[in-house]
Amino acid sequence: MKKIMSFVVILSMFFAPVAFPASPWTEQKGYARQTWGKLQFGLTNTLLGWVELFETPNRYAGKGENIWAGVGQGIVDGVSNTFGGVFQLLTFPIPVDLVIPHNGVDLGGK
Repeated sequence: MKKIMSFVVILSMFFAPVAFPASPWTEQKGYARQTWGKLQFGLTNTLLGWVELFETPNRYAGKGENIWAGVGQGIVDGVSNTFGGVFQLLTFPIPVDLVIPHNGVDLGGK
């Protein structure tokens, strides 16, 4: 019984809604602007999502935080940005948002 409850708790954590801000392209007015914004957002995250593997540990080291926590966060961010970008890119004609943590790749620096 303990194993089943543990499995249910872990499974519920994966399917629980996570509060992240909406993607930047959702603020655009009109269908054409939203789809164009979603296409750009998806392309940026697909092509540059892997940069988080190096940028996040560098940011953690610059703040004096644990660099190994930055490595782990960089792996999570890099994978979520890349695959989230692929999803955004493939579904750009449909203006429905799949939220990417931290609004995806930030070219201006976080």
